[in-house]
Amino acid sequence: MAAKNSSSVTEFILVGLTKQPGLQIPFFFLFLGFYVVTVLGNLSLITLIGLNSHLHIPMYFFLFNLSFIDFSFSTAIIPKMLLSFILKKNIISFTGCMTQLFFFCFFVFSESFILSAMAYDRYVAIGKPLLYTIIMSPQVCLLLLLGVYGMGILGAVAHTGNIVFLTFCSDNLVNHYMCDIIPLLELSCDSSYINVLVVFIVVTIGIGVPIVAIFISYGFILSSILHISSTEGRSKAFSTCSSHIIAVSLFFGSGAFMYLKPPSILPLDQGKMSSLFYTIVVPMFNPLIYSLRNKDIKIAMRKTLRKTFF
Repeated sequence: MAAKNSSSVTEFILVGLTKQPGLQIPFFFLFLGFYVVTVLGNLSLITLIGLNSHLHIPMYFFLFNLSFIDFSFSTAIIPKMLLSFILKKNIISFTGCMTQLFFFCFFVFSESFILSAMAYDRYVAIGKPLLYTIIMSPQVCLLLLLGVYGMGILGAVAHTGNIVFLTFCSDNLVNHYMCDIIPLLELSCDSSYINVLVVFIVVTIGIGVPIVAIFISYGFILSSILHISSTEGRSKAFSTCSSHIIAVSLFFGSGAFMYLKPPSILPLDQGKMSSLFYTIVVPMFNPLIYSLRNKDIKIAMRKTLRKTFF
């Protein structure tokens, strides 16, 4: 509350994705469609994994949580974004803005670390198949998941704490479709080099640590695959990892492009376009990537549909 009183700004106006009137309604229906696909895709994956006992293994335990994170992530961003296409002024309170920022950061960090946990799981499955159930025991999976959400909370607290105590003097027009870190820093009258440095350090940890963990895991995976004598075995091992590699590339590529460049190099309008990938496109594509390329998910889907309709 003290943080709110230290600022003359009690609410912000979100500019949205575009100011062009002719694009507002088409964009509204386009992103509403994206949101519907995201919700249906992720909830379907969550339901399939929950209902089918043969999917109750570590790989799908992490995929279940990835779908939960993607569903929650898009729900924290898109409904408010849609309002900017149909309202003249998309107003969000100071408290609402800080809440959205907190959950945005929490889900971004959680997704980063769940993807690294999934890479480790693939390494154990391919590199040490005989010890897989022992190494990836329920206790280990739970500890990894606690680490994922723990890092999510730490990242969210660090970023929100960095912004919440800043003073916003008069301008309350946020040049974005959500309460993001860089647009809010640019609005503050007392943001300093230290605040920008905190953002860079926290983002580097949030993106850098998982990327290093993923690269190490895939280094071991590649080494294990090269030791497989049969071509069929190698092909199967590669196909096991392909969905995860696509998801990792989409998420970390767009995130790094947005946050690991100085604002002078990447103007905010371009930054908005880049952030569309990890806030909207990635949560929508993840369930499609993992279901269309996965035999177990296809079998589970057929079984569930058969039970439902017959």
